[in-house]
Amino acid sequence: MKVIICGAGQVGTTIARHLSMEGNDVTVIDASAEAARRADESYDVRGMVGFASHPATLRAAGAEEADLLIAVTRSDEVNLVACLVGQALFQVRRRIARLRHHGYLEPNWQGAQAAERALVDVVISPEVEVARGIARRLRTPGAFDMAPLSDGRLQLLGIHCEGAACPMTGQSLGGLRAQAAERGFTIVALLREGAARMPRDEERIAAGDDVYVVARPERADAVVAAFGHREEEARRVVIVGGGNVGLHLAQMLKRDALVSLKVIEHDPVRAGLVAEALGPGSVVLSGDALDRELLEEANIGAVDTVIAVTNDDETNIFVSVLAKRAGCGRAITLVNKSSYAPVVDELGIDAVVSPSSITIASILRHVRRGAVGQVYPLGDGMVEVLEVRALAGSALVAAPLGELALPKGMLVAAILRDGEPRLPEPGFRIQPGDEVIAVVAQAAREAAEALIALPGSEPGAGQ
Repeated sequence: MKVIICGAGQVGTTIARHLSMEGNDVTVIDASAEAARRADESYDVRGMVGFASHPATLRAAGAEEADLLIAVTRSDEVNLVACLVGQALFQVRRRIARLRHHGYLEPNWQGAQAAERALVDVVISPEVEVARGIARRLRTPGAFDMAPLSDGRLQLLGIHCEGAACPMTGQSLGGLRAQAAERGFTIVALLREGAARMPRDEERIAAGDDVYVVARPERADAVVAAFGHREEEARRVVIVGGGNVGLHLAQMLKRDALVSLKVIEHDPVRAGLVAEALGPGSVVLSGDALDRELLEEANIGAVDTVIAVTNDDETNIFVSVLAKRAGCGRAITLVNKSSYAPVVDELGIDAVVSPSSITIASILRHVRRGAVGQVYPLGDGMVEVLEVRALAGSALVAAPLGELALPKGMLVAAILRDGEPRLPEPGFRIQPGDEVIAVVAQAAREAAEALIALPGSEPGAGQ
């Protein structure tokens, strides 16, 4: 697959790395010669200097043969024009754009997008995606990460093992397999110091590890409890930061009548706009979130969860620490700089939200590859969870699971038949049309895609 990525920032280069490692032909365009050079030298991609919205630049990048254009520059307008030019002049088959400004996300724009699919196939809004991700985490408080699989019929849960408080600490992953099956979940990956790896039977869970599992939604509370988490769903919430992320999140949470919500926003004008958008009954406080008196006014020590989503990493971190020391039950913190992640963990903050990681995952989920529907990168992206449609004639349906020659670095986590989830058993035979939740390590991707694809088809080809 030939891919053009407009923008060589953190999001663009990370996506380029993922797609190039899968054997795709990737060109990255950036107006900065330095950024283009870094992309060219750091990854197996072609880095190119130019303005992504200019026809001559796209032609030089090979747009006439491109299968996919991903526009993730810092400018919404450049991203939109790049998609427009890609379609109108070069007939690029699929176009994805990152849009930040709320005006492009209004219902009238969404309606135009639905009517004019010729412009952009998929719009990714980082602010909306971050707000949705936080809202999902609030619904499963014992998990630091949660993603719905198969339209919500299954859940991918990231669970932190907190030393002695976690009954799983010290147990081997192989010994946990039978126990996991009895409790209705499958262990699919282990994260240690930010690096994702496939679960090996002989490996033991250590304090501080993060474990990813797949489970039915109705079993989620029991699963996180098995890891020692018994947090209750948040009913008293304070959001620090009334920007786009904070406002989107507040509007999502306000739909739940059981949630008592307060918002703190530094800018008084923006605070007024947030209060107006949320409507009657909203509590919006204007002032410095690091002001102890304002935190006391918000009764920060008595709330279940504080969510710090200002535009300043340091403010988010300090507010979260102050809230936890005051007695707040849980702190969720938005952090843009990856270098802060190790420090945040040591400060007792419960969950860190990375906008760039969420944006990258959102875009990769829409890069379809043959029978592969959605893609969920874990940790550093070296392990992915895939939603796969079983095809008649593929090796995936050739024999019962216990007899399939699954490549090392691939496991089947669940199968859905007629919408009913099933955990894998050696004697179970996948049928054409079944939806398969598979977990694949980077090194096994090519072999896994060959197993999933039809004989003679090109693994990794887009549809």
